[in-house]
Amino acid sequence: MKLLFIGDVFGPPGRRAVTEHLPELRHELDADLCVVNGENAADGAGLTAKLAEKLLAAGADVITTGNHVWRHRDLVPILESSPRVIRPANFGDAGIPGRGLTFAEARDGTAVAVLNLQGALFLQTPVHPFHVADALVDEARARTPVVLVDFHAEATSEKIALARMLDGRVTAVIGTHTHVQTNDARVLPGGTAAITDAGMTGPHDSVIGVRAELAIQRMRTGMPVRFHPADSDVRIEGVIVECEPDGRATRCEALRVPVEP
Repeated sequence: MKLLFIGDVFGPPGRRAVTEHLPELRHELDADLCVVNGENAADGAGLTAKLAEKLLAAGADVITTGNHVWRHRDLVPILESSPRVIRPANFGDAGIPGRGLTFAEARDGTAVAVLNLQGALFLQTPVHPFHVADALVDEARARTPVVLVDFHAEATSEKIALARMLDGRVTAVIGTHTHVQTNDARVLPGGTAAITDAGMTGPHDSVIGVRAELAIQRMRTGMPVRFHPADSDVRIEGVIVECEPDGRATRCEALRVPVEP
């Protein structure tokens, strides 16, 4: 089975890259299932209901999110009703809309579990991911051996630690959130594909998606600055993972596709 993961979709340029190119990309790569992180699809922060529907229509089987998931309240009904749009599982359960673990069907009908977790280091996360990961993975594996984890986290050490912790029990641990694709795509000894960050689908002539002059202004002055997405050097970034029927990964390769100069 071949799994395609698309890294953080950022603003209008990232959305256009997905809606215009994902169908063809899925065909070219012969992907059996596609997961898209839509965390920053709405002008660089959060996801709206309308944009979620567009990403799903373009070929995403599941949309994962992260720390900006509550930015747009109109997403809440979709989180509550659709198993195809999920939020980090370690936000807690009592009164929290949505789910953090879902199951999707690959092209051949095989069930694939998709688990969304958020890191604790440098992020305001209600429940530590390491405290809940084991039980969630057991729940996923009770139904299918193919388990993909989107770990939305800031610290490289935390992402690597979770991948090593789950090695041999999940198919892939794919890091998101930092918008910078790392050069460490590999298959761990136990058969788990891992990459510290899948990268960003959006404008790379920027500071992680934001117009560079605005980011620099905030950093130089410390004053509030309204951020706007940049618009050039647009790329689709992500990861290709291949696995056996038992869920063991055999390939993990970073993906980078330029779509606009």
